[in-house]
Amino acid sequence: MRAEKVLWGLVVFAVVLGCIPIWAQALPQNGVAEIDTLFASAVQAGTVPGVVAIVASKDRILYYGASGLMDVARRKPMQKDAIFRIASMTKPLTAVSIMMLQEEGKLSVEDPVSKYIPALKSPQVVASYNKNTRTYTTRKATQPLLIRHLLTNTSGFGYAFSNYVLKGMRERTGKPTEQLPLLHEPGSQWTYGMSAKLLGQIVEKVSGVSLDQFFSNRILAPLDMQDTFYLVPDEKHDRLVTTHHRVKGRLTETPNPVRVGSRAAGDGGLFSTAADYVRFLQMLLNDGQWHESALLSKESVYAMTTNQIGDVVVQTQQSTDPAQSNSFPFGAGRDKFGFGFQITAWNEENPALRSAGSYSWGGTYNTHFWVDRKRQIAAVILMQVSPFYDDRCIQLYRDFEQIIGRNLRLIE
Repeated sequence: MRAEKVLWGLVVFAVVLGCIPIWAQALPQNGVAEIDTLFASAVQAGTVPGVVAIVASKDRILYYGASGLMDVARRKPMQKDAIFRIASMTKPLTAVSIMMLQEEGKLSVEDPVSKYIPALKSPQVVASYNKNTRTYTTRKATQPLLIRHLLTNTSGFGYAFSNYVLKGMRERTGKPTEQLPLLHEPGSQWTYGMSAKLLGQIVEKVSGVSLDQFFSNRILAPLDMQDTFYLVPDEKHDRLVTTHHRVKGRLTETPNPVRVGSRAAGDGGLFSTAADYVRFLQMLLNDGQWHESALLSKESVYAMTTNQIGDVVVQTQQSTDPAQSNSFPFGAGRDKFGFGFQITAWNEENPALRSAGSYSWGGTYNTHFWVDRKRQIAAVILMQVSPFYDDRCIQLYRDFEQIIGRNLRLIE
């Protein structure tokens, strides 16, 4: 009888195991060489001055490489531990902070934003807009503005560089975005914008500490992210990558100032390294756990990385300022959004690209990441080139992704 139970247990285990795709936690050497060649060629072709990229499983680094220069004028080779401006890759840390506070019972994603920011108690929505005169009319929103709307970019707040209505209203009134009417009813449409800035303010109000202190105590220290900050320390300044701007195919470098940093904000401003940021993503791959630290529950990670916008889809954000950004993102028209991440809806165009259910985002200097649930990997590629979604940077990003997809192997 005991032998039969053991045999039955092995059968059940084999059946369960067979239902779960398990991927090899390594890239073959020819795959590593292919990535190195890709980046070296991109530098030689002038696609980027330099790049750092990293790929990780739940517990191992599968690829970590640097190519090109981090300071062209000084002919300084790119270092793996180079520090990059990650801009909107700050937003996922803000989203994690909100989920932490929800787990502690200090707020709920279903709370009205006005509970923490009273000025948003009765928001106005754009009712009509005249593109020629930049005049507009408003009406009172019929739906309450909730924290979940900020987390999913369905709040109605936008950015002027990617929304012509908001740009026109700002130019006409001179008012900051938060003092202008919402672009649409909360929850009705996906519009990329400054929602995470307001989330950062909520974190500060609820926690009683500054956002950078909350990040440091609750996320950066537990994950040993020692090279992530809003103000670059003097002793680390020499590791900071310079920025470049592409105009008519040519890259122009901007030297780093003596002091580099920004005021802590939920929607941008952080500096980081590939190794630091991939640890943040590995924590998510591990359902909120990192070594002995539990940052989030499995339920919170699941909520963050699955569709939270229902039938709404991510929409193309049309550039109003080509010097700052091209139109973005790829996956528009079909992808979904969770609490802080774009969710890949499906992938039929190329099986080497990320799997359906992968989650991702990026930053304005063409820093990008994605996490592939099926393959159980996280990848980060860091560049310092504008405009955002520069065609050549995006092609390099996608080529990098394809090489990884082609070279990952199933565990036997």
